[in-house]
Amino acid sequence: MGYSRPVRIAYHVMTSPIGLLFLARSEKGLRYLEFMDRKSIKRMISNHAGAEELEAIWVPSLLDLKPVVDQLDAYFCGALADFSLPLDPIGTTFQQHVWKALRKIPFAETRSYGEVARSIGQPKAARAVGLANNQNPIAIVVPCHRVIGADGSLTGYGGGVNRKRWLIHHEAKFSKLGVHGADLFAAATSGRGGRRSD
Repeated sequence: MGYSRPVRIAYHVMTSPIGLLFLARSEKGLRYLEFMDRKSIKRMISNHAGAEELEAIWVPSLLDLKPVVDQLDAYFCGALADFSLPLDPIGTTFQQHVWKALRKIPFAETRSYGEVARSIGQPKAARAVGLANNQNPIAIVVPCHRVIGADGSLTGYGGGVNRKRWLIHHEAKFSKLGVHGADLFAAATSGRGGRRSD
């Protein structure tokens, strides 16, 4: 990962329509976006103690996570379709390939595990893709919710099938409205209001 000293991890908890979200980022980018599900902040942090290659210093900081919070807020209100955030997930080379492929699945679209496997040049690795999908440490931004069973079923999701269904329906709803996410988000953050018509 390129770190030669203790890693500073900034963290923050935000509310969302699908529950409390635990956010954490290194100096390089977002490392964790997870559903808390009644777990304490202390437990969320301790869950990752063994994953860090070097000693990590955990620091509460909304300031460090504000770009993430702003983009998630925009996503949840239908004003943002594509996230533009630096990411720094910890994973194997195979997992990194899968997570990168997930980010290429367009807003409001889905892919099967087999399709993702083929997209990374390993057509027989659908099961391994499923495992990497389940171990994705950055929910929503790395859209593992957009991967479904070959028969269209909403198969397992780390955040629960109800959340997966909500996220898919949420994106479908705003896609049908023809939302220009980048335009809306740019307008909202610049204070212009409204949206460009093009």
